[in-house]
Amino acid sequence: MWVRIRTVIAAGLVIAVVAVVGIWLMARQVGDGLRLPLAGRSCVVRADGQVRLDADQMANAATIAAIGTQRKMPERAVVVALATAYQESGLRNVADGDRDSVGLFQQRPSQGWGTVQQIGDPRYATRKFYAALNRVRGWEQLRVTEAAQRVQRSAYPEAYEKWADESQVLTRALLGAATGAVACTVGSPPVMRGEAAAAALNRGLNLDWGLPEAVAQADLPGLTVPAADQRNGWRYAYWLVSHASNHGVKRVRFDGLEWTAQGGTWNRVADAQSTDRRVLAEVFSDA
Repeated sequence: MWVRIRTVIAAGLVIAVVAVVGIWLMARQVGDGLRLPLAGRSCVVRADGQVRLDADQMANAATIAAIGTQRKMPERAVVVALATAYQESGLRNVADGDRDSVGLFQQRPSQGWGTVQQIGDPRYATRKFYAALNRVRGWEQLRVTEAAQRVQRSAYPEAYEKWADESQVLTRALLGAATGAVACTVGSPPVMRGEAAAAALNRGLNLDWGLPEAVAQADLPGLTVPAADQRNGWRYAYWLVSHASNHGVKRVRFDGLEWTAQGGTWNRVADAQSTDRRVLAEVFSDA
């Protein structure tokens, strides 16, 4: 009998230890800044690997990649920036954090990054990160986590490395190195419609990519974005898909393929010209 009791007690202790370890691991993830969603992921990125994000994360990732390109930073810088934002905020523009940290990169007003309002602007925060990274001598030769740490000066200097692979996949896709690589499903009603949506997209393309005003479509509510080559075309197409949820994008067409908010995937269009170097974006109408 005593043997049986000891066995039951031992089994109970094992279960308790496993539960404690599980709770500790979850707490550690939260403490490390891991704020990725458990459900509602609406975007899939495939480019020599796969990453799943929700709409807000996808839009922030697309902006980080675009601004890096606009500033003529190498692709490696985009990987570092994305890994940093992954770790610091889960690619979310959070309003608070450790001490006075704010935004995508959890930058601190008290450390000279700017005002709370400035840092709360993802574009401002991203530009400040790239500027700081550019001042790090030899950052290109450093590991992702080392380069990020030189900018962030985190208490967990190795934490950024765990996001290096995901950030590489996102960078390759968002900078146009793969065809049909970013696909998002927009399940909720669009926040914007019609002319307001098209105007917001125009402004975003200008701020993120430095593009001049796109051409409005004559027959549909939306815009046409000229692209110098296929890679640039896919960059703009992915940016539009990434921002679809908040900007009322209904359809994007480029290189003989078409993405729709309803379907959430890229499919070949029979009457489309694959040699056409224009990205066509249709927004939801006001009606």
